[in-house]
Amino acid sequence: MLKAGSPAPRMVLEDTAGRPVRLSDYQGKHAVLLFFLRSTSCPVCLRHVRDLVNRADELAADDVRVLLAVPEDRERAAAWKAKHRIPFPVLTGDRPHELAGLSRKVFGSLQQSGSLLVDREGVVRHAHGATLPTGSYDKKGIAAAVASLRAAA
Repeated sequence: MLKAGSPAPRMVLEDTAGRPVRLSDYQGKHAVLLFFLRSTSCPVCLRHVRDLVNRADELAADDVRVLLAVPEDRERAAAWKAKHRIPFPVLTGDRPHELAGLSRKVFGSLQQSGSLLVDREGVVRHAHGATLPTGSYDKKGIAAAVASLRAAA
């Protein structure tokens, strides 16, 4: 897993419309919170996403853009995004979780999930991962990292 203070990984993922999305596209403009879901069928992950949706205005006020990464293909991700009315870009790609150091654990069967907060300069300010989805959303850690961005501005 990536560590706070390290450079953001060079990630190129694809949104549900098929457009490429790079973390570097946001560099110099916005901070990015990238939340990695275990899967679109995970009800716990959906609860975490719902919390991010509820906090969208607060995060936007701190100039943080939210991106969601899922391990499924683009068509499945697009259907999930539409069904749940997700306002954030949903990204897919060739093993997006592994680009952030979130691998499969327990005999390769459980996809880790977690989050990265990358500042405007492209530096990781928060990195968290968990094998079980109940531990994947570090709300307090994300809030502290966002507050530190605010204090530095």
